Amino acid sequence: MKVTQEKLPASQIGLEIEITPEKTKETYEQVIKNLATTANIPGFRKGKVPRQILLQRLGVTRIKAAALEELIQDGIEQAVEQEKIPAIGQPQLRSSFDDLINNYEPGKPLVISASVDVEPEPNLGEYTGLQFKTEEVKYDPEQVDKVLENERQELATLIPVEGRPAQIGDVAVVDFKGVLAPGEGEDETAEPQPIPGAEATDFQLEMQEDKFIPGFVAGIVGMNPGETKEISAQFPDPYVNEELAGKPAVFTVTLKELKEKELPELNDDFAQEVSDYETLAQLRSSLEERFQKEAEQKTKANKQEALLNELLKQVEIDLPETMIQQEVDAMLTQTAIRLSQQGLDIKKLFTQDVIPQLRERSRSEAVERIKRSLLLREIGKRESIQVSEGEINARAQELMQQYSEKDVDEERLREVVENELLTEKIIDWLLERSTVELVPEGSLSPAETEEEEVTVGEPDAATETAETPSQQTESTQG
Repeated sequence: MKVTQEKLPASQIGLEIEITPEKTKETYEQVIKNLATTANIPGFRKGKVPRQILLQRLGVTRIKAAALEELIQDGIEQAVEQEKIPAIGQPQLRSSFDDLINNYEPGKPLVISASVDVEPEPNLGEYTGLQFKTEEVKYDPEQVDKVLENERQELATLIPVEGRPAQIGDVAVVDFKGVLAPGEGEDETAEPQPIPGAEATDFQLEMQEDKFIPGFVAGIVGMNPGETKEISAQFPDPYVNEELAGKPAVFTVTLKELKEKELPELNDDFAQEVSDYETLAQLRSSLEERFQKEAEQKTKANKQEALLNELLKQVEIDLPETMIQQEVDAMLTQTAIRLSQQGLDIKKLFTQDVIPQLRERSRSEAVERIKRSLLLREIGKRESIQVSEGEINARAQELMQQYSEKDVDEERLREVVENELLTEKIIDWLLERSTVELVPEGSLSPAETEEEEVTVGEPDAATETAETPSQQTESTQG
């Protein structure tokens, strides 16, 4: 079989396949023979239909089309195998099927054009001596004090208050009922409209302004137990209930009880109650070590992310569509598994209408993940960076023990571990040969608006961060 290759865009190889006259005739005759044994022609038994009657009844075009389907499938498969092409996904026919039928004459050569996706070859520029900036995350000693204070608040004892009005920091027990107030330009004589759900009895409220809608807590400040008062407040905009967003309201509030928090002392007894440590000093030391480690990990992740972003500027990769769609498939599968583990109904989330939108939104991330994976692998090959069997075994055994109660595919685990370790080695190798300027946190990107809550009883909470760049590069292409 004569095969001519042509390099096409999007990492495709074009194939021009010339099928021999013997093969075009042999396949055509075999199709007629097969049809003769299966076709139902009135007046004839199966297998006894004369050739001319069969051609007349079924039509030459139909028979040629059936033969062509076999010739195309077998021809492309043999061409890919003959040329030793590492194809990705299914080959595509480039010739017009109608033109092939018109040109197909059994016993004469037939030329078929097809294309196959192949793994792209990264056109990689300089990857050592890179210079870039990244944010340094520093340990803040106040984090420890915040965790300890949160634990004190959790263990606080509520003591009844007498002889003074309510103040910020108290715990108030109230009855309340809310109605919407007339807005600007609205009829002030109209009947007040009750707010759905804005009514409660014996409601225990911490007197902190952020615990309720703006104006509510401030209105209770100064009230005495037994007092009833109308308090004006306004729902924030935006608000969870869009119908209430930005609207003014009036709450009729009765203060029934007033309590204040009695906090436990920060001592060794407190440390023993909230943790497994014997002394407060040990607890503080543990928290300091945890937050220092978290800061180091976040700084390292920032370095990795900045490095990979800089590397992407140095590489040109013409990705085949098959590879992109495979990565999108893998990403959506991972998302579905994660949501399912959280108890969500995947069938309701991943509907036929939603899936195309999810695929489109995932595309840019899929492209970046593939490029990262390919360029790191290319650098690893060029620099002969490898992972030893001992390193793989050690990490795999550690994970097997960690997940001993689960059914783990050990062979697949070893593949993942090898890819992860190799990625880490390549990134570390590159960082050693780059110049990284550490700048203050928040100077390159908007600061996070919320701090992650950490409790003493969860020793790993502070060290569990989002996917690191090295984990993100572990795409399905590895």
